[in-house]
Amino acid sequence: MKWFKVSLELSEKDIYKLKDASKIIGNDGLVIYPTDTVYGLGANPLSRPAVEKVFRIKRRPLNKPLPILVSNKDIILMFAEANEKILDLLERFWPGPITFILKLRNRDFFPNILTSNLNSIGVRMPNHPVALKFIEYCGGLIVGTSANISGLPPPRNPVDAVKQLISVDAVIDAGPTPLGVPSTVIDVSGRRPKILRKGAVEIDISSLW
Repeated sequence: MKWFKVSLELSEKDIYKLKDASKIIGNDGLVIYPTDTVYGLGANPLSRPAVEKVFRIKRRPLNKPLPILVSNKDIILMFAEANEKILDLLERFWPGPITFILKLRNRDFFPNILTSNLNSIGVRMPNHPVALKFIEYCGGLIVGTSANISGLPPPRNPVDAVKQLISVDAVIDAGPTPLGVPSTVIDVSGRRPKILRKGAVEIDISSLW
């Protein structure tokens, strides 16, 4: 297991480490990395073998789809439907601790195991400099599930993450995450938005649209 210690200021050495870690993702490896909420377990969301590894190591039920994280808002237009209302929400709340469930434009963009054969996907842009730069080097999107065994508490630091997921390929250590609780999840794939999980921020659902 490789252990990459980086700072939030992202020195040249830190950038080199993140690029090194991104190569592991490109080779279908698994990397634990920090976000603004909790530590995440990263993999290439476009690779079925990599996604299968995530389900296996987390002991996650296959009927529970995996979310992804993106490094910029525009990249969602590659795979998700986004009308003016949704784009306004992304502008208001991203980067930040809110995962939006979006309707897919093309169900074949991701392997069906990632989405559990659903026509939607959870997407978030984290407010964390290390996460954003790492995701950028991974091509702009990465599996964004928490780095824990399903059902156990999500970790706020890399040591606790590795205690649960000992067979990952690498860890990006940027210290404790600032929020320490998972993101709020809001489904905007239908006619009306719905809160699926209360999390790091409280949202008045009636104020969305």
